[in-house]
Amino acid sequence: MKNKIELKPDDTIVFIGDSITDAGRCESVYKPFGYGYVHFAANWLLAKYPDFNINIINTGISGNTIRDLKSRWEKDCLKHNPDIISILIGINDVWRFHTNRIDEAVLIDEYESTYKTLLTKARDKSNCQLVLIEPFMFCNDANNMIYKDLQNFIACVHRLAEQFDAVLVPLQKSINEIINLVPQNNWSDDMVHPYIWAHCWITQRWFEATCI
Repeated sequence: MKNKIELKPDDTIVFIGDSITDAGRCESVYKPFGYGYVHFAANWLLAKYPDFNINIINTGISGNTIRDLKSRWEKDCLKHNPDIISILIGINDVWRFHTNRIDEAVLIDEYESTYKTLLTKARDKSNCQLVLIEPFMFCNDANNMIYKDLQNFIACVHRLAEQFDAVLVPLQKSINEIINLVPQNNWSDDMVHPYIWAHCWITQRWFEATCI
Protein backbone atom coordinates (compact mmCIF):
# COMPACT_ATOMS: atom_id res chain seq x y z
CA MET A 1 0.00 0.00 0.00
CA LYS A 2 1.05 3.55 -0.64
CA ASN A 3 2.26 5.54 2.37
CA LYS A 4 1.28 9.02 1.26
CA ILE A 5 -0.19 11.16 -1.48
CA GLU A 6 2.01 13.55 -3.42
CA LEU A 7 0.18 16.80 -4.14
CA LYS A 8 1.33 18.94 -7.06
CA PRO A 9 0.29 22.35 -8.42
CA ASP A 10 -2.82 22.23 -10.63
CA ASP A 11 -3.84 18.80 -9.33
CA THR A 12 -7.50 17.79 -9.48
CA ILE A 13 -8.88 15.85 -6.51
CA VAL A 14 -12.21 14.02 -6.78
CA PHE A 15 -14.02 12.86 -3.65
CA ILE A 16 -16.71 10.31 -4.49
CA GLY A 17 -19.04 8.17 -2.40
CA ASP A 18 -22.43 8.16 -0.70
CA SER A 19 -24.26 10.53 1.69
CA ILE A 20 -21.28 10.88 4.02
CA THR A 21 -19.29 12.35 1.14
CA ASP A 22 -22.29 14.17 -0.35
CA ALA A 23 -23.20 15.97 2.90
CA GLY A 24 -25.61 18.37 1.21
CA ARG A 25 -23.15 19.51 -1.46
CA CYS A 26 -25.95 20.51 -3.86
CA GLU A 27 -27.71 22.74 -1.34
CA SER A 28 -26.94 26.40 -2.02
CA VAL A 29 -25.68 27.05 1.50
CA TYR A 30 -23.22 24.14 1.35
CA LYS A 31 -21.96 24.29 -2.24
CA PRO A 32 -19.61 23.05 -3.58
CA PHE A 33 -18.09 20.78 -0.92
CA GLY A 34 -21.01 19.99 1.39
CA TYR A 35 -20.81 20.37 5.16
CA GLY A 36 -18.91 17.14 5.86
CA TYR A 37 -15.39 15.76 5.82
CA VAL A 38 -14.85 16.92 2.23
CA HIS A 39 -15.64 20.48 3.31
CA PHE A 40 -12.94 20.39 5.98
CA ALA A 41 -10.39 18.61 3.79
CA ALA A 42 -10.93 20.87 0.78
CA ASN A 43 -10.76 24.14 2.66
CA TRP A 44 -7.73 23.04 4.64
CA LEU A 45 -5.91 22.13 1.41
CA LEU A 46 -6.87 25.39 -0.26
CA ALA A 47 -5.66 27.35 2.75
CA LYS A 48 -2.39 25.43 3.07
CA TYR A 49 -1.55 25.58 -0.64
CA PRO A 50 -3.11 28.82 -1.93
CA ASP A 51 -0.55 29.01 -4.74
CA PHE A 52 -1.18 25.45 -6.01
CA ASN A 53 -4.41 26.18 -7.90
CA ILE A 54 -5.89 22.88 -6.70
CA ASN A 55 -9.20 21.83 -8.24
CA ILE A 56 -11.31 19.94 -5.66
CA ILE A 57 -14.56 18.24 -6.69
CA ASN A 58 -17.15 16.48 -4.54
CA THR A 59 -19.38 14.04 -6.44
CA GLY A 60 -20.83 12.09 -3.51
CA ILE A 61 -24.52 11.11 -3.85
CA SER A 62 -26.67 10.11 -0.91
CA GLY A 63 -27.77 6.47 -0.87
CA ASN A 64 -25.13 5.24 -3.32
CA THR A 65 -23.71 1.74 -3.39
CA ILE A 66 -20.73 0.55 -5.42
CA ARG A 67 -23.26 -0.40 -8.09
CA ASP A 68 -24.33 3.24 -8.34
CA LEU A 69 -20.73 4.39 -8.55
CA LYS A 70 -20.23 2.07 -11.50
CA SER A 71 -23.13 3.68 -13.37
CA ARG A 72 -21.67 7.17 -13.02
CA TRP A 73 -17.93 6.53 -12.81
CA GLU A 74 -17.11 8.07 -16.17
CA LYS A 75 -19.37 11.10 -15.80
CA ASP A 76 -18.73 11.94 -12.16
CA CYS A 77 -15.13 10.85 -11.78
CA LEU A 78 -13.02 10.09 -14.84
CA LYS A 79 -14.26 12.99 -16.98
CA HIS A 80 -12.63 15.35 -14.49
CA ASN A 81 -9.22 13.81 -15.29
CA PRO A 82 -8.39 13.45 -11.60
CA ASP A 83 -4.86 13.27 -10.29
CA ILE A 84 -6.17 12.01 -6.95
CA ILE A 85 -9.39 10.05 -6.28
CA SER A 86 -10.69 9.56 -2.74
CA ILE A 87 -13.42 6.91 -2.36
CA LEU A 88 -15.71 6.10 0.55
CA ILE A 89 -18.36 3.51 -0.30
CA GLY A 90 -19.85 0.37 1.22
CA ILE A 91 -22.16 1.06 4.13
CA ASN A 92 -25.27 1.23 1.92
CA ASP A 93 -24.26 -1.99 0.19
CA VAL A 94 -24.48 -3.72 3.58
CA TRP A 95 -27.31 -1.66 5.08
CA ARG A 96 -29.79 -2.69 2.39
CA PHE A 97 -29.74 -6.28 3.64
CA HIS A 98 -31.04 -5.16 7.00
CA THR A 99 -33.67 -2.62 5.92
CA ASN A 100 -35.98 -4.71 3.71
CA ARG A 101 -34.31 -3.49 0.51
CA ILE A 102 -32.51 -6.69 -0.35
CA ASP A 103 -32.89 -6.19 -4.12
CA GLU A 104 -30.72 -3.07 -3.78
CA ALA A 105 -28.12 -4.69 -1.55
CA VAL A 106 -24.70 -5.63 -2.94
CA LEU A 107 -23.06 -8.93 -2.08
CA ILE A 108 -19.39 -8.92 -1.18
CA ASP A 109 -18.33 -10.60 -4.44
CA GLU A 110 -20.07 -7.96 -6.54
CA TYR A 111 -18.70 -5.22 -4.32
CA GLU A 112 -15.12 -6.38 -4.74
CA SER A 113 -15.30 -7.09 -8.47
CA THR A 114 -17.04 -3.80 -9.22
CA TYR A 115 -14.68 -1.79 -7.01
CA LYS A 116 -11.73 -3.46 -8.75
CA THR A 117 -13.16 -2.57 -12.16
CA LEU A 118 -13.54 1.08 -11.21
CA LEU A 119 -10.01 1.33 -9.85
CA THR A 120 -8.63 -0.37 -12.95
CA LYS A 121 -10.42 2.12 -15.20
CA ALA A 122 -9.06 5.00 -13.15
CA ARG A 123 -5.51 3.73 -13.41
CA ASP A 124 -5.81 2.90 -17.12
CA LYS A 125 -7.10 6.36 -17.97
CA SER A 126 -5.00 8.68 -15.84
CA ASN A 127 -2.71 6.64 -13.58
CA CYS A 128 -4.05 8.74 -10.73
CA GLN A 129 -3.27 8.36 -7.04
CA LEU A 130 -5.93 6.55 -5.04
CA VAL A 131 -7.23 6.97 -1.50
CA LEU A 132 -9.54 4.23 -0.21
CA ILE A 133 -11.46 4.91 3.00
CA GLU A 134 -12.77 2.02 5.07
CA PRO A 135 -16.59 2.00 5.19
CA PHE A 136 -17.55 2.37 8.83
CA MET A 137 -20.09 2.45 11.63
CA PHE A 138 -20.00 4.22 14.97
CA CYS A 139 -20.82 1.01 16.81
CA ASN A 140 -19.53 -0.41 20.08
CA ASP A 141 -21.43 -3.69 19.76
CA ALA A 142 -19.32 -6.34 18.03
CA ASN A 143 -22.44 -8.50 17.72
CA ASN A 144 -24.42 -5.92 15.76
CA MET A 145 -25.33 -7.76 12.55
CA ILE A 146 -24.71 -4.82 10.22
CA TYR A 147 -21.35 -4.19 11.87
CA LYS A 148 -20.43 -7.88 11.58
CA ASP A 149 -21.35 -7.97 7.88
CA LEU A 150 -19.43 -4.76 7.28
CA GLN A 151 -16.15 -6.42 8.30
CA ASN A 152 -16.01 -8.36 5.02
CA PHE A 153 -16.34 -5.14 3.06
CA ILE A 154 -13.59 -3.49 5.10
CA ALA A 155 -11.33 -6.47 4.43
CA CYS A 156 -12.07 -6.09 0.73
CA VAL A 157 -10.98 -2.44 0.80
CA HIS A 158 -7.72 -3.54 2.40
CA ARG A 159 -7.11 -6.07 -0.37
CA LEU A 160 -7.81 -3.49 -3.06
CA ALA A 161 -5.59 -0.88 -1.42
CA GLU A 162 -2.76 -3.41 -1.46
CA GLN A 163 -3.43 -4.47 -5.04
CA PHE A 164 -3.65 -0.94 -6.42
CA ASP A 165 -0.94 0.63 -4.25
CA ALA A 166 -3.53 3.00 -2.80
CA VAL A 167 -3.44 4.95 0.43
CA LEU A 168 -5.72 3.27 2.96
CA VAL A 169 -7.60 5.36 5.52
CA PRO A 170 -8.28 2.87 8.37
CA LEU A 171 -11.37 4.68 9.58
CA GLN A 172 -13.21 1.82 11.29
CA LYS A 173 -10.02 0.83 13.05
CA SER A 174 -9.63 4.38 14.36
CA ILE A 175 -13.25 4.44 15.51
CA ASN A 176 -12.84 1.12 17.30
CA GLU A 177 -9.88 2.51 19.22
CA ILE A 178 -11.93 5.33 20.72
CA ILE A 179 -15.58 4.20 20.67
CA ASN A 180 -15.47 3.02 24.28
CA LEU A 181 -14.24 6.43 25.39
CA VAL A 182 -16.64 8.45 23.25
CA PRO A 183 -20.12 6.84 23.22
CA GLN A 184 -21.58 6.03 19.82
CA ASN A 185 -24.49 8.46 20.34
CA ASN A 186 -21.97 11.30 20.56
CA TRP A 187 -20.80 10.57 17.01
CA SER A 188 -24.07 10.07 15.16
CA ASP A 189 -27.79 9.59 15.73
CA ASP A 190 -27.93 6.50 13.50
CA MET A 191 -24.39 5.03 13.81
CA VAL A 192 -23.62 6.06 10.21
CA HIS A 193 -24.08 9.77 9.50
CA PRO A 194 -21.50 11.77 11.47
CA TYR A 195 -22.25 14.89 13.44
CA ILE A 196 -20.26 17.90 12.25
CA TRP A 197 -17.45 17.44 14.74
CA ALA A 198 -17.18 13.77 13.72
CA HIS A 199 -16.85 14.80 10.07
CA CYS A 200 -13.94 16.98 11.14
CA TRP A 201 -12.47 14.03 13.03
CA ILE A 202 -12.75 11.91 9.86
CA THR A 203 -10.87 14.63 7.99
CA GLN A 204 -8.07 14.39 10.53
CA ARG A 205 -7.80 10.65 9.90
CA TRP A 206 -7.76 11.32 6.12
CA PHE A 207 -4.82 13.68 6.48
CA GLU A 208 -2.97 11.31 8.81
CA ALA A 209 -3.20 8.61 6.15
CA THR A 210 -2.42 10.74 3.10
CA CYS A 211 0.34 12.79 4.77
CA ILE A 212 -0.49 15.80 2.62
